[in-house]
Amino acid sequence: MQRLHVNLAVEDLDRSIAFYRTLFGAEPTVRHADYAKWMLDDPRVNFALAQRGRAPGVDHLGIQVDSAEELAAVTHRLAEAGQAVVEQHQTECCYARSDKTWATDPTGVPWETFHTTGDLTTYGKDSDTVAPASACCGDTPCGTEATAEAERCCV
Repeated sequence: MQRLHVNLAVEDLDRSIAFYRTLFGAEPTVRHADYAKWMLDDPRVNFALAQRGRAPGVDHLGIQVDSAEELAAVTHRLAEAGQAVVEQHQTECCYARSDKTWATDPTGVPWETFHTTGDLTTYGKDSDTVAPASACCGDTPCGTEATAEAERCCV
């Protein structure tokens, strides 16, 4: 089953948590000094807040999947849509270990599709590295080095 993912960059995490706690009527499922996440069932969404030095606002959108097969299917659909796709394997980011694909929609919004395979006690391998500004042509996706695939999508 798939779940919509929304990641917001925030300046004041506590203030944002207070707002979304009231809006969702629930405490965050995950809470750290620089990060909070709600795993909601109605609506079915993985809603994350990160205070990591990015400009406030929508950082990226995504689809969380439950299996490697679902990840492959969504990745295939992204490629069919004509978008360059950057794949990541066992990336450590956002207090989780995941396999991911990144693509940027025609308006420049980064989309992350991911299958989480484990939890972490730290933000990630490169905990000082922030989430991507885009899957291409800028900061590289969280926890990775720039790849030839990422460079090709700039063409």
